[in-house]
Amino acid sequence: MKLVTYRSGSEAAARLGALSADHVVDLQRLGQKTGIDLPDNMLSFIDLGRRAVEATAEMLATHLEKWPVGTALPAGNVTLLAPIPRPRKNIFGIGLNYVEHIAESSRALDTSANLPDKPVIFSKPPTTVIGTGDAIQHNAKLTQQLDWEVELAVIIGRTARRVSKSEALAHVFGYSVMNDVSARDNRRAGQWIFSKGQDSYAPFGPCIVTADEIPDPQALELWLTVNGVEKQRSNTRHMLFKVDDLIADISSAITLEPGDIIATGTPSGVGAGRTPQEWMWPGDVIEAGIAGIGQIRNPVVPI
Repeated sequence: MKLVTYRSGSEAAARLGALSADHVVDLQRLGQKTGIDLPDNMLSFIDLGRRAVEATAEMLATHLEKWPVGTALPAGNVTLLAPIPRPRKNIFGIGLNYVEHIAESSRALDTSANLPDKPVIFSKPPTTVIGTGDAIQHNAKLTQQLDWEVELAVIIGRTARRVSKSEALAHVFGYSVMNDVSARDNRRAGQWIFSKGQDSYAPFGPCIVTADEIPDPQALELWLTVNGVEKQRSNTRHMLFKVDDLIADISSAITLEPGDIIATGTPSGVGAGRTPQEWMWPGDVIEAGIAGIGQIRNPVVPI
């Protein structure tokens, strides 16, 4: 399933839906029509676990193209928000997780050229999250080096505490797209949270694809364009630490809970690594996508 958080009007509340062809199906309302009790928001749905995913998929298949009145809207008539508009905790960010990006970062950002022997972990606060169509904020008083990073986002579905690598993927709810926006000139003594944690620095969406539809998260093409010009294109198979590595490593010391998000790192092609360097400026439009999931589109605006 492709699950979304949507709003049907500017004053309407955010609600949980599923994408089906050119419609957004409201899962709580469809459940009410069919005798299945479902919540109206993504985090509560994730909390229900795998059985809820299976029951919902069966419900959607049963009513495909025959949606009861009041349960589906044309996709063009709704606004998609970030799938989880307000995460419960900071996003777990992974730095230096593609070999070619490690090389470009060592040249441009004074990071080590050596491959890390363990994942490099930082975090992004919940206030960084925006949805497709929302604006990436450019604060010229703080940064003149605003950069892009397309990444596979992993959403946890089951509590993971000291899980093994072989068990790790069973704890994944689904996958999405994230742009790990970074103010390169805002790093502080090697610490990245101010550089990567400012408001609007985590464009996220447009949906969460449930894990059953992506049997191998290490075989996904990902890309990013700036004003229609391609800047990044790679495949998740080139990750240094795979998704199962990351879950096992983080959960060895930090409990991962349903709804937690891991942004798994970016491939080469970031602005800092280009010659000459390139940055995002007001008026730019950034599109980031992953095959089988979708794409997000965000303008850059001054504040």
